[in-house]
Amino acid sequence: MLIKSEELFKKSKYVIPGGVNSPVRSFNSVSMDPVYISRGKGSKITDVDGNEYIDYVGSWGPLILGHSDDRIIDKLTEYTARGTSFGANTEIEVKFAELISSIYPSIEKIRMVNSGTEATMSAVRLARGYTGKNKIIKFEGCYHGHGDSFLIKAGSGLLTLGIPGSPGVTPETAANTLVAEYNNIQSVEELISTHKGEIAALIVEPVMANAGLILPENDFLTKLRELTSKNNILLIFDEVITGFRVTLGGAQNFYKITPDLTTLGKIIGGGLPVGAFGGKKEIMDYLAPVGPVYQAGTLSGNPLAMAAGYETIKILKEESLYNELQAKTRKLTDGIKKNLVDLGIPHCVNSIESIMGLFFTDHKVIDFSSAIDSDANMFVRYFKNMLKNGIYLAPSPFEVGFISAAHSDEDIEKTIEANYKSLKEAQI
Repeated sequence: MLIKSEELFKKSKYVIPGGVNSPVRSFNSVSMDPVYISRGKGSKITDVDGNEYIDYVGSWGPLILGHSDDRIIDKLTEYTARGTSFGANTEIEVKFAELISSIYPSIEKIRMVNSGTEATMSAVRLARGYTGKNKIIKFEGCYHGHGDSFLIKAGSGLLTLGIPGSPGVTPETAANTLVAEYNNIQSVEELISTHKGEIAALIVEPVMANAGLILPENDFLTKLRELTSKNNILLIFDEVITGFRVTLGGAQNFYKITPDLTTLGKIIGGGLPVGAFGGKKEIMDYLAPVGPVYQAGTLSGNPLAMAAGYETIKILKEESLYNELQAKTRKLTDGIKKNLVDLGIPHCVNSIESIMGLFFTDHKVIDFSSAIDSDANMFVRYFKNMLKNGIYLAPSPFEVGFISAAHSDEDIEKTIEANYKSLKEAQI
């Protein structure tokens, strides 16, 4: 029963547009009112009606250690007692920048911001300022936040709500955003040839995780690096999701590619709002106050987010949790695949380290067009059944699931059992 959640949603619609502060939380795509969460601990969350769920959203990826990890809470308590924000420089932001740079060789300098969107839009502005060129290339279905340059054929929330773009984005902005096909290097070559000398940057999710999970194929990332270098185009890796999630040094470490700029978020805030962008010294020094490209933020590098993020990354570096996370993900996805095969349900299950995605389709999903062919109606039935059976998933067929260090073998076994039951009930 979701009585209190339903009451809260009714109230919220009077004071918040659509009743939510981020569109995908509306549960529109699964034809139900949203669930309101009251607390979380470890691998589980509890809603305002007292229902407990094993959580595979993890605040959309940041909570790699699980909810309310004691070490993060202790660090936040320590820093909160000192003061929540100063609008001034602090020691912890320096330590954190040094820690990230020590893990990401491509990041010689880094600028802290407050969200993934702020990180990506700032990185693109910097790329344009540094190169003196206006156009960028993005990929159909990749989502880089809600900056104007990115809301053309984007993924995730736009896909979920069936919105092809967004009013408010000017034609001039749209004209400077060129759209290629993920895993199709020829589409990139054609854009570069058509707009030779006009392209400042190419931005890509190295692992596409905003149209469901889609992995790079056939040396796609290597070829992107070669093409951009050859044509004096900056390569930006959007690692807001994959950074510290795919492995300690992100997707660029996993695939051995060195981008010019990297955007980060989610995990580096330890559960608090944060973003960052960094890269080569000569590019980053084009930022004010040493360079002409302006970017600023009142709460950028605030001590609470820096402390939580520093402690999270320190734990990940010291405890080497990635093999454990990968094993848990493999156990879960293997169990889900077996259930799907046993029940004769068309499917494509993709995973990488602690990220996983499920498409209800009979073909391999390697790009945006093959992702949107997934059976959305089947997902709606499946999602509602999983929720009823105590499993909390993202309320969209175009989002991914995340494993945390807090998920136990018992959690995974219960999830596999709930998955079988939910799939069986979802069959027509």
